[in-house]
Amino acid sequence: MKIRIENATKVYDTGMMALDRVSLGIEEGTFISLLGPSGCGKSTLLNMIAGFIEKSGGRILIDGKDVDGPGGDRGMVFQEYALFPWLTAIENISFVQKLKGVGKSERMASAAHYLNMVGLSAHASKFPAELSGGMKQRVAIARALANAPSVLLMDEPFGALDAHTRETLQDELLAIWEADRKTVIFVTHSVSEAVFLSDRVVLMGANPGHMREVFNIDLPRPRNRNTDGFVAIERKIHTMMREDSKVTT
Repeated sequence: MKIRIENATKVYDTGMMALDRVSLGIEEGTFISLLGPSGCGKSTLLNMIAGFIEKSGGRILIDGKDVDGPGGDRGMVFQEYALFPWLTAIENISFVQKLKGVGKSERMASAAHYLNMVGLSAHASKFPAELSGGMKQRVAIARALANAPSVLLMDEPFGALDAHTRETLQDELLAIWEADRKTVIFVTHSVSEAVFLSDRVVLMGANPGHMREVFNIDLPRPRNRNTDGFVAIERKIHTMMREDSKVTT
């Protein structure tokens, strides 16, 4: 088991319980989506796996080792891109390797490889202000991959993009994932996005955040959003989410 989450709980100093005893096992190389309404603890759980937020109870293990802080085995991609505005695209990608003391020629060659992987070789010397939202997110993904993590954590990375760009990046992300099969945990509000991308969809509920249901998405890839099987899974998840909202409102 690549990642094991055992009764993970988060209670803030105010006494608010954000996450209540979540348990989940994630096999190596699988693509998992965390889905649910605002306030259900999706991002909290993701940040606990990243080591950015300290858990209040339970255990989170990666390759059998307890997560007790951030580590190079995990790469993080945020919705806000989080690029350094004073660095070019290729410099943003090579930044972490520079901090590690990797030589310039080696880190620039690596950055160029990942920039090519996300289709932005022609934009290597551009600054973030000169890039579109979709391009910025491609750079952010390339930067996360350049650190060679075994786990890629993604917090609504396409949430701020228009529908066409979002679907294009979904296709590109799957192509990258299928090439090296990293373990991916992807947070989203979109049922369609979760079903399209994932091997499993973890549906979470709120008040406090908890695991509601796990759906195995046994659809062949590449997936077509218009097939009966795809629509049936979407409908099932939507129905469960509506039932939850009636209980909590």
